[in-house]
Amino acid sequence: MIRARRARIVATLGPASSGVEKVAELARAGADVFRVNFSHGVHDDHARTIASVRAAEAMVGRPLAVLADLQGPKLRLGEFAGGHIALSAGQPLRLDMNSAPGDSRRICVPHPEVFAALKLDALVLLDDGKVRLRVTELGRDFAETLVEAGEALSDHKGLNLPGLTIPIPALTAKDREDLSFALAQGVDWVALSFVQRAADMAELRQLVQGRAGVLAKIEKPAALEALDEILDLCNAVMVARGDLGVELAPEEVPVVQKQLVRAARLRGLPVIVATQMLESMIHSPTPTRAEASDVAGAVYEGADALMLSAESAVGDYPVEAVAIMDRIIARVERDPRWPELMRAEFPVDDADADALVAAARRAAEAASTACLVAFTTTGATALRLARERPLQPTLALTPNISAARRLALAWGVEARVIPEVFDPEELARVAVEQAAAHGLAGPNQRVLILAGLPMGSPGSANILRLAHAPRR
Repeated sequence: MIRARRARIVATLGPASSGVEKVAELARAGADVFRVNFSHGVHDDHARTIASVRAAEAMVGRPLAVLADLQGPKLRLGEFAGGHIALSAGQPLRLDMNSAPGDSRRICVPHPEVFAALKLDALVLLDDGKVRLRVTELGRDFAETLVEAGEALSDHKGLNLPGLTIPIPALTAKDREDLSFALAQGVDWVALSFVQRAADMAELRQLVQGRAGVLAKIEKPAALEALDEILDLCNAVMVARGDLGVELAPEEVPVVQKQLVRAARLRGLPVIVATQMLESMIHSPTPTRAEASDVAGAVYEGADALMLSAESAVGDYPVEAVAIMDRIIARVERDPRWPELMRAEFPVDDADADALVAAARRAAEAASTACLVAFTTTGATALRLARERPLQPTLALTPNISAARRLALAWGVEARVIPEVFDPEELARVAVEQAAAHGLAGPNQRVLILAGLPMGSPGSANILRLAHAPRR
């Protein structure tokens, strides 16, 4: 089942998309990677969800990836007497660590790290920015504030401190338990939420020990200040525009998105653009025109993947959301100007690529070239090709199912599992047979082969060969 598009789709699973048949339906509609959100549910639920993806993979006949998204240190308020309070602009409101139910005069913030980070005149955002407070007085375990905007609050809403780095580890005790469970379940990617510094990714990487790809979710402005160091330690990155959009001014978010996509592409890291892409489809069978344009913009930027969150997890139209995203991506990629605009975001520079990959990209531009075939053990060779954005599909052939599943996130790569090839003389035959079997090469079309000697050695791509599919 070869997709007629290069950009990939990540679909979040939830109550609206549970069960093997539903997951298979989402995959047939175009989903490539399935996100399991560890902010909700228990391990038994997640085990069933992951098993559903594996069963659906066998049904659709192509590798599907599972992305375990760790909750991270989400800061939340305590409870209120009666479950909610009313607010008005200009009123004083105390934040403290008293666990007693809050009221319109004080609310519980059960996080000492918040008071350690706060400063006088700092802005405090509650409930995704719907309530804005300004700090007027500080103590070791309290803060006096004035309400600048907002009319109501309810239990356990989130808290953000724009511009401040909170001294809290990115991996909580819950995250460590969830990570251990996810790795035991054989997930393909692990996403770390609320990354603020390189040390956060270093800790995750040390715990994962190569058993899954590690992905940094960029949703804190502090992460932008250490972006290069963070990207050095991850295998993929997500532009998580939800919390990022709370802590940044709205006009900054599109600029930051472009910066992150470009930085990831420069390093050859798969990059996902996420949050509110088709938000209206939670309850509507069609998206707004603005949402369609948002999806298209990410495709023109050359993002590897676009993500659906609530649309596929709890929405009324999960399959339709995947299908319309698939259609938008495919339509953009048929635009004659799409290659030019995508490459303008990241001009291909042979000096930045290794010589073999640069030669493969140039050779692939010939009209007679049908596809590229990369023999890869870990997936690294296919990712190097994806970085250069060749317009012909890349068929990645690997004996490693884990590598094939991780490559489901990579731009333009179709991964398939085959027995390991050790004989260099077999390369051309196997490549042509596989390309023809998957409909990627017709009679007498040219196939470009990227492989390495000795065969089966990770990271040793050093052969570029040309082969032709036989005439019928």
